[in-house]
Amino acid sequence: MLHQLSAQDAQFLYIQTPENLTHVMAVYVYNPSTAPTKKVRFKDIIEHVRSRLHISPVFKRKLYRLPFDVDHPYWIKDEHFDIEAHISHGRLPEPGDWRQFCIHVARHFSKPMDMNRPLWDMYVVEGLDRVKGYGKGSYAILTRVHHAAIDGASAAYFFTALSDMDTKGTPAIEVPHSDWDYGDVPSPSDVMNRALSSNLTSPVKLANAVLKLTPTLWDAAQKNMAGEGEGGSLLVPETRFNGAVSPHKMFDAVSFDLNDLKAMRTKVEGATINDVVLAICSGALRKYLMKHKELPKETLVGVAPVNARKRQGQENTPGNKITAMTVKLWTNIANPLERLEAIRNTTRETKAAKSGLSARIMTDLTQHIPGATMAGVAKILTSERFAPKMSNVFISNVPGPQIPMYMNGAELTHQYGMAPLGNGMGLFIATPSYNGTMSFAITTDRKIMPDIEFFRECILAAFNQLKAAKTSGGVRKATTKTSSAKNSPSPKDGSVMYRRVSKKPRKTPVNKAK
Repeated sequence: MLHQLSAQDAQFLYIQTPENLTHVMAVYVYNPSTAPTKKVRFKDIIEHVRSRLHISPVFKRKLYRLPFDVDHPYWIKDEHFDIEAHISHGRLPEPGDWRQFCIHVARHFSKPMDMNRPLWDMYVVEGLDRVKGYGKGSYAILTRVHHAAIDGASAAYFFTALSDMDTKGTPAIEVPHSDWDYGDVPSPSDVMNRALSSNLTSPVKLANAVLKLTPTLWDAAQKNMAGEGEGGSLLVPETRFNGAVSPHKMFDAVSFDLNDLKAMRTKVEGATINDVVLAICSGALRKYLMKHKELPKETLVGVAPVNARKRQGQENTPGNKITAMTVKLWTNIANPLERLEAIRNTTRETKAAKSGLSARIMTDLTQHIPGATMAGVAKILTSERFAPKMSNVFISNVPGPQIPMYMNGAELTHQYGMAPLGNGMGLFIATPSYNGTMSFAITTDRKIMPDIEFFRECILAAFNQLKAAKTSGGVRKATTKTSSAKNSPSPKDGSVMYRRVSKKPRKTPVNKAK
């Protein structure tokens, strides 16, 4: 059977450049003290992954890309698959502290993946004993997967299905052992027929899509002219984060107790955890730019992904099914509670049938653009000269399991995430939650943010400021401006269903200040 990439999947291949690598990476830290022998060997990790190859076709399929990208690529089975070619290991160099760990993680993330084999790899990093907050003998597994193969929701499923729910090796998610259809190599006639059909029918389909979307586009244009668009007219100010990126990425992170974030949202009626995340990021950006005397008078604008999977249970389907939500961060408001309230109002309005409007429109349109055209346009739009300034920061919040997870008996104690950057988009903050904690993981560029440690401190300061903020006269009430949105559907959060565990989850060490 032929498996051709969707337009949304393929675009992550077309926009990749030596400076803008479009893979994602999960950073998982394990403490082997819970393992039966108190130690986990490298070959144990390989064998564990080998035992879970059935959970996803991502493991054994590779790309079949066409000359000149005349049509979108195909997935085919890798006849020469060798798991040991995908898993390597090393040791953290001296002095083996948090700063060295961040450098090591960023360097690995910055390396190109081998695009001629299945688009994933794992790198086991040992020697984390001197990292504050990590247990003795702890090691990290850095797992990269290309964005053409996976999105946030399917990534959460993918990584959780690799995990166990106890030290005995009970899978966290039961996945039936079945043979995946990895895809056949297309014949020349298949390629030519599909490419011709795509290129001949795409203009008609594109025209039909435009006609269908014309009322939506017209309505959005009118509201934007009236200042009533997605959270108001979204003017994106120029910041250092909108510069060109280099091949050299940077990483840092800080973790918080999830209960503290839940308590913060109760300070403003109707606020969500996601609103709190946006408010903390906003406060950190404000503090950072004020320090550098670069804070614009206009508010910064953020983009957050929205899961577009239509129903629960689709998380195990590889590929991308996402849109995006553009939101004002109100960095021009000094008071943390007033800032949280403004963000709550904005996200309510944005979710009310306008969530991800521009992204949805682009998704509907791009699926009808021929592969060669999309590849050419992607090269222009990702160039340093023509890259669009759509926002100042990308903020992703994907909920994870709230119970302890294990691999080879070793407990997962910390998790972080890294994601692609691009020209005009030089800052990404990933906030995955796990077992009562949430990490704020920073991906940026060395030229754009050479003082990444200070930005981590800004996140910590913004968290403490919001936590300490006192409400006057009780909880801040919702304004009437957003009351009409209360019955509107909100986007899915990309969460995954897990086994139910009766006991209360144990708290993992919270890495509040490295």
